[in-house]
Amino acid sequence: MTPFDEFDDGTTDTVFRDVILLTLVGFVAMVIMLLPHIQKKKEEAEDQKAPGNVIVEMHWPSNMYVDVDLWVRAPRSTPVGFWNQGNDIFNLLRDDLGLEGDATNENYEISYSRGIRPGEYVVNVHMYGVVPTGLVVPVKVVVSVRGKYDSARQILQTTLELRERNQEETAFRFRLTGEGDLVEGSVSTLRRPLITGYHEPQEK
Repeated sequence: MTPFDEFDDGTTDTVFRDVILLTLVGFVAMVIMLLPHIQKKKEEAEDQKAPGNVIVEMHWPSNMYVDVDLWVRAPRSTPVGFWNQGNDIFNLLRDDLGLEGDATNENYEISYSRGIRPGEYVVNVHMYGVVPTGLVVPVKVVVSVRGKYDSARQILQTTLELRERNQEETAFRFRLTGEGDLVEGSVSTLRRPLITGYHEPQEK
């Protein structure tokens, strides 16, 4: 027996257990307090995967110094394009001028909707600028929908050719249900002007 054994009444073990228990309780409390913030960040990240419900994208070759505009119209709404970049349904994210004032070499425009209004949608492409003689500009249009599904799914794709200034072509006319389903037999390319027959182009 050491001289200190007679003073050891188990208090040291009790204090050690209390410290461990308090540390564990504190850690659990911190985790519980952080859970809402972790969930919020997760939801924000999921929302950023595919902004909007109806997403319309337009691409044309990056080496072409031409200005092509994307125009879309939701049911019972006004057309959205470079001089009307937003309304109650659609927003145009960026008016790409070709290579002029572009930080990247990609020619690309995109519009997206907030919610899905049932009815007919119209997607047009419009050659705003001058096209050099003999130049053919291929324009790819893709339509995706994020409705009752977790992520956006592509429903339509086509490529059109533009050859002259103010040429406007209808890429798609189609109908959607309120849940984002494509109505069978509703897709057509029957021309429906959204800018040349609706409003004179304004200067950019």
